[in-house]
Amino acid sequence: MNKIANELLKIKAVFLRPNKPFMWASGIKSPIYTDNRLIMSYPKTRILIESTLAKLIKQKYPNVKGIVGTATAGIPHAAYVSQILNIPMAYVRSKPKDHGRAKVIEGEIQKNIPIVVIEDLLSTGNSCIEVVKILKKNRIKVLGVVSIFNYGMTSCINNFKQAKCKMYSLCNLDDLLIEAVRQKYITKLQAEQICKFRNNPTDSSWMN
Repeated sequence: MNKIANELLKIKAVFLRPNKPFMWASGIKSPIYTDNRLIMSYPKTRILIESTLAKLIKQKYPNVKGIVGTATAGIPHAAYVSQILNIPMAYVRSKPKDHGRAKVIEGEIQKNIPIVVIEDLLSTGNSCIEVVKILKKNRIKVLGVVSIFNYGMTSCINNFKQAKCKMYSLCNLDDLLIEAVRQKYITKLQAEQICKFRNNPTDSSWMN
């Protein structure tokens, strides 16, 4: 059993609904919907996820000296993990302030300090890569990215390769589907449907 996948399904942070798809803002119909903000409401799940994130970061990025969260969903996880690791934490705003010092990076991370970016969910990875670019532009050394959940889309993998940025996740869609089938939450056929969606979200033939 994948503990992270099990917890995400248990608290309904990830919904699988191939028979009644969700509508994304882009207009694409999706058999999956993820809301990792729910993790904050479940202390046992939260402790497991944050401690596992911290362990993954120390394993993959042993030289880390700071944590940066993505706005807004990555912020609480960055705060918890930075506390566990006892290192500074900051976050990158979705856009610069329109007043005061017009900052886009909140908190203080010294330049050239090696940091890791925490994201809650990776789909295409575009928004997270923009955060990485902002940090690099401000002369902050980005070791890589960690996320709680990753859809495993080809576009995400390619985008991170193009950005020359390492990326690791606690749980991906394949892990989650194995656990969902084991729990009889969905059937093997439905898992195949969801994989077809993942492989090409713009092709609605997965619904057939």
